[in-house]
Amino acid sequence: MTGSRTSTRSYLASLCLASCTLLATLPGCSSTSSGGAASGPAADVAEELTAGGGPFIGESSPSNLDAAGFVQHEYVAAGTAVSYRATEPLTADGRWSFAEDLSAPYRTRILVRRPADVARFSGTVVVEWLNVSGGLDGNPDWTSLAAEITRRGHAWVGVSAQLIGVSGGPVLVVAPGAEGIAGKGLTGLNPARYASLEHPGDGFSFDIYTQVARALRAPTDALGGVAAKRILAAGESQSAIALTTYYDGVQPLTGAFDGFLVHSRASVGLPLVGPGEYADLARGFASVPTILREDGDVPALEIQAEGDVTSVLNSVVVRQPDSDVFRLWEVAGTSHADRFILGPLADSTPCITPVNEAPMHVVVKAAFRQLEEWVRTGEAPPEAERITTTGSPAAIVRDADGIALGGIRTPPVDVPSEVLSGVPGPNPDLFCILLGSTTPLSEARLAELYSGPVDYLRRYDAAADTAITSGFVLEEDRATLRTYAQPERIPG
Repeated sequence: MTGSRTSTRSYLASLCLASCTLLATLPGCSSTSSGGAASGPAADVAEELTAGGGPFIGESSPSNLDAAGFVQHEYVAAGTAVSYRATEPLTADGRWSFAEDLSAPYRTRILVRRPADVARFSGTVVVEWLNVSGGLDGNPDWTSLAAEITRRGHAWVGVSAQLIGVSGGPVLVVAPGAEGIAGKGLTGLNPARYASLEHPGDGFSFDIYTQVARALRAPTDALGGVAAKRILAAGESQSAIALTTYYDGVQPLTGAFDGFLVHSRASVGLPLVGPGEYADLARGFASVPTILREDGDVPALEIQAEGDVTSVLNSVVVRQPDSDVFRLWEVAGTSHADRFILGPLADSTPCITPVNEAPMHVVVKAAFRQLEEWVRTGEAPPEAERITTTGSPAAIVRDADGIALGGIRTPPVDVPSEVLSGVPGPNPDLFCILLGSTTPLSEARLAELYSGPVDYLRRYDAAADTAITSGFVLEEDRATLRTYAQPERIPG
């Protein structure tokens, strides 16, 4: 039922939890983890990287880890990884059959952020597949989730899973501030620190990601000498496309992750490629659109911005119903990337129209909280209404002001002072297409909508109550949501 929180569990999750309750005295059985990951090779993460200054990560607004009681360390992740081949044609239902193919040695890096006091560690680790669309390793999901991760005492591990992040290569989009460094890779950006790294190609990325997760299942210095109880995969944009392939073809073989946060994916998966090759996104977009397989063994929560539903990512064609292991959240008024993700760089774009300023990150935090609780307790997140679309190809239905109908609603969308949209401004550059737009409503229109600032704030706060009660915003983020209110713009 839309907007309600259910206690439905998958058969497998119920069986696991029930068995652990009955057999709690057996080693390795815990009622707080849906683990059960298949055994296999694990990355060696014993070597810490300390030379050549600090770690490199593409983030516009670095977090104050000290204030949050967190520490950061960087390690080599090394081993021998396998690539995969499809044993049957890849079909739209996502029930893909993969087999191990070639093997190759690898040395990549992981960046770890965790509570300084190990006693604060929740046992949950977020493993983010670092995003390389900008030609360097970026951590957009850390940017969205940092406040939630730090206040809950989780750990975050960013994995340099793809070739371009380590060794450099072709750049899909160049963000402001990345000129001159995009495409160089870690080894080119700081050879004093990263010269020993070696990546065998994106075909091996999936197993590298698996092996890092396996390493975290055992006590390791990377986590302060303890082991993870729950490991959640996370990835945004190109990394979400990679997680689509992982969930459909690799997770059934490895069982490496307990849950998946698939954030702003396209309608396709990342293609399997040969040794030394980069994943070809153009080839991926020419492949068969696919859902996340409906017989998955662990929960997946897919969260899509309004701008992802149509336009270049076209996720509308792979909408699927919610189930015991799947939820889809589409967020009205949001774009693939936005001012929060870009931070101070948002004012340096060539996009003419101001970029989208919606609080997508607030909903992403709620999505992650709901996923983590789903994995930990078996209680499923609320179901969400889809954004309203019509026609073929699909177009988003909008009100008279241009605001999308349907989907998850936030106060700046339902009590607007400006039109927040996934529709970009006039610059056709791909970077700008992904950033949506923010268009202030006229003073005359605001006077029609509200009797004055007091009326506006009353309605804004009521909309916040609805979003929080429905489970799509966390109570802890109420104050953050209030910062998006603009009573000073309301006449009267």
